[in-house]
Amino acid sequence: MSRKTLSLMAVLMLMAMLVAACPAADTGAPVVQDGAAGEAADPAADADTELTAMLWATARPGDEEAVAYCNEQTGINVEVVSGPESATDRLALYLQFFGAGSGDIDVMQIDVIWPGILAEHLIDLTPYVDNLEDHFPAIVQNNTVDGSLVGIPWFTDAGLLYYRADLLEKYGYDGPPSTWSQLTEMAGAIQEGERGEGLSDFWGFVWQGNAYEGLTCDALEWQYSFGGGQIVEPDGTISINNPNAIAAFELAASWVGNISPSGVTTYQEEEARNVWQTGNAAFMRNWPYAYSLGQGEDSAIAGNFDVTVLPAGDIEGGQGAATLGGWQMAVSAYSENQDAAGRWAACMASDPEAQKIRATIGSSLPTIQSLYEDADILEARPFFGSLFDVFTNAVARPSTVTGDQYNEVSTIYFTEVHRVLTGEQTAEEAVQQIESQLQDLLQ
Repeated sequence: MSRKTLSLMAVLMLMAMLVAACPAADTGAPVVQDGAAGEAADPAADADTELTAMLWATARPGDEEAVAYCNEQTGINVEVVSGPESATDRLALYLQFFGAGSGDIDVMQIDVIWPGILAEHLIDLTPYVDNLEDHFPAIVQNNTVDGSLVGIPWFTDAGLLYYRADLLEKYGYDGPPSTWSQLTEMAGAIQEGERGEGLSDFWGFVWQGNAYEGLTCDALEWQYSFGGGQIVEPDGTISINNPNAIAAFELAASWVGNISPSGVTTYQEEEARNVWQTGNAAFMRNWPYAYSLGQGEDSAIAGNFDVTVLPAGDIEGGQGAATLGGWQMAVSAYSENQDAAGRWAACMASDPEAQKIRATIGSSLPTIQSLYEDADILEARPFFGSLFDVFTNAVARPSTVTGDQYNEVSTIYFTEVHRVLTGEQTAEEAVQQIESQLQDLLQ
């Protein structure tokens, strides 16, 4: 029995044990380099190399085609094994492997908030990528820990503002709001008008207000757009206690029960999407995945909505901010074939053709900036053309600087912000609580 067969058996056994133990979770020319920059890989040299990758729970359209492409381009045979659906369970599984020093998984998909948590167990992929400057800079910075690129940007995600174009026209608006105060005014006017026509369940704005990671994303967008910082700055400064963050949270709290349902404080992505897609909201904050679903046959608003960047804060110099999401390609430091794994990971994540396959066949959002102008991609996915500015202005959660303490940082943040939204404390009290708890945790 081969080493890889044994490895796969170990993977499957460990997965079964872990999933049983963990609770259900939240929810052109190849640029591959041969270790030394500038030296092209030789596929024939790796004809007998076998790797194991854990990239998804269920393959999306385009995933398997991209794997086949990179297997052919590199000459490396990579077999993909499925991981847990839950990101929380996936992280726990990786940590199990790393804790045991296991090389059973050579290449892996990691969340954008994991580089700081996993960095010591991953190799530096800088030597394998010669087009790093072509990726969105914010993602590259997020994935760089102590000078090492521990994850190659693979596909991305960021918060978007969805709006009913038909209703904006109906109520005399020339376009979507550019500031949060404009959104508040427009959402209120449209809500009042639609309810006046008998739609008693119609709301102005739906978003993710439950106490979970999704609220960290939403609240960071409000805070950063108001000039309120990133909770913890890249140099480690705890910056949350400031007037701009307070103003952002006060505005968000004013939406609850007014332009947003009181129950929005229990909403995650799907609850917001369900209200929106049934035609009962004028605006929605959500991720790009909701676009294609909103255009589906079962959608009440297909053809009547569009997406844009999130509004700017109501301060001088305020700008829209979208929290960065997405996934990266990483290589285990315990792999017995690190060089081959690095070259294959670079093909999957940094070869424009591999990203194009996944964008056109599926809807995976590229991290290579030029692909947002690619004619083939725009023909297959027209709405990609409106997303470029979203990703160039994306803001990263403070996961790299806080490392393996990020989960605790995020929990403190969303718990205290949620208490503002539910009226249990003021925004000023919240930022003081967050600052105090983060000081105890980090300093």
